[in-house]
Amino acid sequence: MFGIQPPAAPGELLVAILNDVRDYHFARDEHWYRIPVSSARKRLKDYWPPRYVAFYQTKVFQEEAYSVRYYAEVANIKQATRRDLFPDEPDGKKSAKTYYRLELGPLQHLPTPIFSRRARRITFIPSTWDKFTTAYEINDLYHGSPLEDRLWAALKRRNISSEREEYLTAGGQNYVLDFAVYCAVRNIDIETDGDTYHATPQKAAYDNRRNNNLTAAGWQVLRFSTRQINEETETYCIPQVIRTINNLGGLDDGFTSRKVASEPDRPYQMGLFDNR
Repeated sequence: MFGIQPPAAPGELLVAILNDVRDYHFARDEHWYRIPVSSARKRLKDYWPPRYVAFYQTKVFQEEAYSVRYYAEVANIKQATRRDLFPDEPDGKKSAKTYYRLELGPLQHLPTPIFSRRARRITFIPSTWDKFTTAYEINDLYHGSPLEDRLWAALKRRNISSEREEYLTAGGQNYVLDFAVYCAVRNIDIETDGDTYHATPQKAAYDNRRNNNLTAAGWQVLRFSTRQINEETETYCIPQVIRTINNLGGLDDGFTSRKVASEPDRPYQMGLFDNR
C-alpha cells in the first residue's frame, strides 16, 4: 500500500479532469493533483475523500482527448494555497485560493481507454471501483441513484445511446439532465423522478418551469416515476423512449441518424461505437 491512506468515506473513486498538460506531468512525475476546496465542498461532499482518482483528458491532449486512460491511488490529502503549490508564480488575486492537494501513488495506465461517445465536457464524476474496472464508455462511470442506474442499464440493453448528467443552460438557468438523448429533429431529456423528492408543491413548480424552459430551448422532456421505473421499465418506460426517439427522426449518433427497433430481438442499425 502506498503511503498513508485517507480516512474511510463513501468516495471510492473520483474521475477528475485534466485540462492542462502541466497537471498531467505533476500527476505522473511529482505524484500530486489539485482540486479547489470550494469545488470539493460543493460538488463532492458526499463522496469525499476518494481512495482512487482517475483522469479524464480534454481536447489539449489531442489523440488522447476525451478519454480516461490513467488512474492512481490517493495516499494522502492536504490543504494548500496556490502560492504553496506554485511558489514560482507571481503573487496575484488567486495566490490565496485554497486547494486539496491529493498525494498520489504511481500513475497507472488502463489497458483499454474509457472513451466519451460525444467528446463531451464533464465535471467531476464520483464512481466506484467496480464501475471503473468494467466501464465501456464514460457514462458507465456515473454512480447515480438506483433509479438512474436501472434505467441506464435498460437503455444500454436496447442500444439507445445517451449522456448521463448532461449540463446545459435554458431560459437563463443551469440544469443537469439525468439522461440526454440526441435525436435528428430535437433532443430528449429523460428524468427519473424520485417520488418523495418531487412530491412537494415547491418541487412541482420548479419542475414545471424547468420543463417549459427546456421545451422552449428545443428539448422534449420525459419523466418517469419510481414505480414506473421499478415495475414498468420494459413495458412502459423503454417503449415510450423508443416511440419518442423514432418520432423525432431517430438517434443522432454523430454521422447518421438511426431508428430504434420496437422489439429487442429485431435487427437494428449500428451506431458509431457499435463496432468497438
